[in-house]
Amino acid sequence: MTKRLTLIAAGLALAWAGSPAIVNGQGACTLSPNVTVVATGLDNPRGLKFGPDGYLYVAEGGTGGTLSTEGQCPQVVPPVGPYTGGYTGRISRIDHDGNRTTVVDGLPSSQTSITLGNLVSGVGDVAFIGDTLYAVLSGAGCSHGVADVPNGILRIDAGGTPLIADLSAFQAQHPVAAPEPDDFEPDGTWYSMVAVRGALYAVEPNHGEIDRITPDGTITRVVDVSAKFGHIVPTAIAYDGNFYVGTLGTFANGFQGHVIKVTPSGQSLDILSGLTSIMGLVATDGALYVLENVGGFPAACAGRVLRVPKSGNLAKAREIASGMMLPTSLTMGPDGNLYASNHGFGFPAGGGEVLRIDLH
Repeated sequence: MTKRLTLIAAGLALAWAGSPAIVNGQGACTLSPNVTVVATGLDNPRGLKFGPDGYLYVAEGGTGGTLSTEGQCPQVVPPVGPYTGGYTGRISRIDHDGNRTTVVDGLPSSQTSITLGNLVSGVGDVAFIGDTLYAVLSGAGCSHGVADVPNGILRIDAGGTPLIADLSAFQAQHPVAAPEPDDFEPDGTWYSMVAVRGALYAVEPNHGEIDRITPDGTITRVVDVSAKFGHIVPTAIAYDGNFYVGTLGTFANGFQGHVIKVTPSGQSLDILSGLTSIMGLVATDGALYVLENVGGFPAACAGRVLRVPKSGNLAKAREIASGMMLPTSLTMGPDGNLYASNHGFGFPAGGGEVLRIDLH
């Protein structure tokens, strides 16, 4: 049975239940000297991007909820499901002093069954097209206990958060070639998103796909990852002339992490293997920065960042940072340093944080 991100994280939460020295602080982990905590008070932080105003915007999974849709629609199969949902997801803005303010809250958030530790998903990632902020929902839809809002793309306006693209409906109407039935999620679990040339490109791990979404709501599939690579759980996406996609891996394959290069036309090539549980990617002119969990996603204090040549030569990889606890995303700041979401799964409300990784 090949379980994807939610089940991996859920098993981890169960293993750590009752371990406050780990769950309630970074004290059990030793960060490398070039890593600094710059923001705290986040709820299951996920994707993060700097805006045109120079501030950092963070997608948050929220804290789930108690709403149930059992009997109303197909559910996520046990033991991952059935989910319950609520409206505790949000997007936060972090200023230059590390102060957090809420950009928007009350967004969909859902959690796995209590059997697997109530692991939460909500807002998966954010991205800017010009001055406009967009968000991808990962914890919405009827199969996640949220009957009235599907997974999709939100445009964050001063007057509201209109849904511009229904990704739940798109997945239902355009199934991938090789879905994994053991833990299939009808509404998907969108994880990472980037903006490129006026459009958004989003990655969905459970079905295994990369899709393009325009601001007018048009959705097209760029690549069906499952058709060529099977159930490898694509998570992170970065762009630098080509797309680079990191994979989480599964229990069955020992959490083998790969980086796949995808051309804008959808041609794909596996360029890097030998890593485990890739959660974030940043692509620069000369290299890839890869956020991984050494030894597999459940390993404690095992988050690190590697600098790897774009050729995929792992022998030339260099460790940039280490000692992170369940990091979930990575981005490059305008100061030339990396920023990572940390404490991204299984921590109490407000237990998430943002780290700065000094590259200078």
